[in-house]
Amino acid sequence: MADGTLKVGTITTSSGSGTITLGQSGETVDMSNGSITLSSDMKNTPAFMVRIGSSQNISTGSYTKIAFDTEVYDTDSKFDTSNYRFTPGVVGKYKFELQVTIDDLDDQKNMFLKIYKNGSGESTSTTRIRASGTEKTTSWCNWSDTASTTDYYEAYIQHDIGSTEELRSDYSTIWMGYRLIGA
Repeated sequence: MADGTLKVGTITTSSGSGTITLGQSGETVDMSNGSITLSSDMKNTPAFMVRIGSSQNISTGSYTKIAFDTEVYDTDSKFDTSNYRFTPGVVGKYKFELQVTIDDLDDQKNMFLKIYKNGSGESTSTTRIRASGTEKTTSWCNWSDTASTTDYYEAYIQHDIGSTEELRSDYSTIWMGYRLIGA
């Protein structure tokens, strides 16, 4: 067959359903002059990344919700900065990453992080840090979960220092999450 340009409005299979193959093994399909639109189930959205806009005081001995009030990005407007909550609204599996830096974690004291689901710490991931001296300490928490349309997620911190400590906005205190494709 001769080289040329194929101009069509729609390509479908002869049966109206099934697989359409462009090119064959070893060939490259060039999309540099156009774009591909993916269906919503083929995107890592909704996705968000938030941080705290100002320092937050954290009391000792009980879990405190982290006031993530500043969006770095929020693809589908699913993070609420007034109640510090992510409600994906889309069924799927989600990956969450929480990173917190606390000021002055004393020697042999602990910091715990949890990602709550629907107001409960039952489906959570916890990180424990034992400091070797008085220092700023960063901790990470990674977790994945299957969400329904009404589930919501919040990030919490606890420490046992014995006095109020600060989460400082000038350090890496961030939270992010996104929907996993194909999981």
